[in-house]
Amino acid sequence: MKLTLETLINNIHDYRAGERIELSGEIYTARDQAHKRIAALIDSSEKLPFDLRNSCIYYCGPCPAGNDKIIGSCGPTTSSRMDFYTPKMLSGGVKILIGKGNRNSEVIESIKENGAIY
Repeated sequence: MKLTLETLINNIHDYRAGERIELSGEIYTARDQAHKRIAALIDSSEKLPFDLRNSCIYYCGPCPAGNDKIIGSCGPTTSSRMDFYTPKMLSGGVKILIGKGNRNSEVIESIKENGAIY
């Protein structure tokens, strides 16, 4: 099923775990250090690098670049490394998280409370 981020976010409760979707739209990539910096900006009420509201974050890491490329391909990274920061990101408006692996119970509850998906 092909969806835009906007369609998915507007109908987020219509989808179930295990459904395959092809997503298009603006997706931010961020790993643990980016989450740490964003959390610090939130705590200090400073301007964020992007609007968290209705955003999608892909937890990924790059592979080494090859043949005159700036960056190699990006693949999913272990999401649990971001668990400490995730509730803060979700309460800031993040709606979609893409990554791999299990999440802790606090993150699972925060996903539910904030109407987000992982």
